Amino acid sequence: MTIAARHVEPTEPADAALRPDIHTARVPRLCRACEARHRGICGALDPAELLRLGRTSTRQTYAAGTTLIAAGERAEHCSNILSGVVKLSKLLADGRQQVVALQFAPDFVGRPFAGDSDVLVEAATDLRVCSFPRRMLETMMTASPAFEARMHRQALRQLDEAREWMMALGRKSAAERVATFLVILSRHAAAPDGRRAGEIDLPLCRADIADFLGLTAETVSRQLTALRRQGVVDVVRSRHVTIRDPAALLCVAAM
Repeated sequence: MTIAARHVEPTEPADAALRPDIHTARVPRLCRACEARHRGICGALDPAELLRLGRTSTRQTYAAGTTLIAAGERAEHCSNILSGVVKLSKLLADGRQQVVALQFAPDFVGRPFAGDSDVLVEAATDLRVCSFPRRMLETMMTASPAFEARMHRQALRQLDEAREWMMALGRKSAAERVATFLVILSRHAAAPDGRRAGEIDLPLCRADIADFLGLTAETVSRQLTALRRQGVVDVVRSRHVTIRDPAALLCVAAM
């Protein structure tokens, strides 16, 4: 069963219809500063379509470890990731688990026109999302070719990333996998105020990183230590990583 969000904030106040100043250029106020508004799927919507979707949307926050969609559950809502990281896992009948993908802002969580979810979807870190009913999304995809095309492009990008990761797991060494993982995180990391470029927080514990990389937790720790000794990265408090030499990290990752 999906666990409820910690906080829910409507993207448009209930009295918005009585407040003509709530929008600028007919774009909902909370959409104006939203990263997904431009880089995510909502970038394909015109102001009228964005307003229509915004009337059914809510902002939600989840604590790390919260289940968003259980495996085998039919999700009735889809979401844009505003901040944080989402973890997708496959489960075996005996309870074993494999982390199969990570999603970052402004990625899209959910599968329109699909049945029950075949993956467990969890908040890997504290998470903020903008959610809307799946049926509304399906209706808008049917009515808007540009919106449907944006959804298809995102699905194809995720397929490309999955193929690239299959290559990493099938052919790369342990050192290359760990370095590739850090490169992926650095490419998706948003830089909060006061944080320098190249600073990332690992969204997974060592055990989950090991699952994702097809390694043991001990091997992951050894490879991070080796990168630190080589001067490629610094590791602070086991979760915070500073990339000191991006070119060297790319070299180790064979990228």
